[in-house]
Amino acid sequence: MSQHRGLRRSAHLFRSFLVEQTDPDRFYGDLATDSVATLADHVALDGQLVLDVGAGPRQFAEAFRARGARYVAVDHDPTVPSVADGGITGSALALPVADAAADIVFSSNLLEHVPQFTAVADELVRVTRPGGVLYLSYTNWWSPWGAHEASPWHWLGADYAVRRYQKRHGRRPKNLLGETLYRVSIAEGLAWARGRDDVEVLAARPRYLPDVARHLLAVPGLRELATWNLLLILRRRDDPTPRPVPGGDS
Repeated sequence: MSQHRGLRRSAHLFRSFLVEQTDPDRFYGDLATDSVATLADHVALDGQLVLDVGAGPRQFAEAFRARGARYVAVDHDPTVPSVADGGITGSALALPVADAAADIVFSSNLLEHVPQFTAVADELVRVTRPGGVLYLSYTNWWSPWGAHEASPWHWLGADYAVRRYQKRHGRRPKNLLGETLYRVSIAEGLAWARGRDDVEVLAARPRYLPDVARHLLAVPGLRELATWNLLLILRRRDDPTPRPVPGGDS
């Protein structure tokens, strides 16, 4: 049964978000539970092969396995807990996974950390079987959390945000623009998803906000500031609808 995502749920997630650094088990546990429940609105998880690309905290593995899914983590870092526990090491730009291998592809907060957004997103589609489902979310650059730990000072410039963080903490932030963090917009993600013939958009909305906030995505500019994190749930089509060839016969 579909869950209703209202203000209470958003407040709960934001309270957890505030303790990400001091109580990561709570934050990632709450986020994993919410993410898996949201995905379960669109696809049955029991017995399905779930490929978690850009995996990390063990809580996601636990949440998927609690639903009966066959969970496999993929990350470039072999020391990531969910990868060390029988996962796969590899680059998201060239996944060491066969075409159409997974029933469900899950990617949480990866796409802002890769230098080629569309190339990685295309890879995620490639490894999803026809009829399978993709769950993709990422933090856009102009989000209040776009610079991650250096936020929201990136609104005054990326260099300023880094200098301020370093002055306050005595070290550079982990996420540096152009090195481990990249500018990606809400518009870019929506255009990529809507421009593909081989996927159907099942849901597009701000990940942490109430369901009604999906209307923000229709407002250019505002959506870049207010969305926080874009969630796309897609189904790979069994039979992609062909496009007319420009200049050809229709």
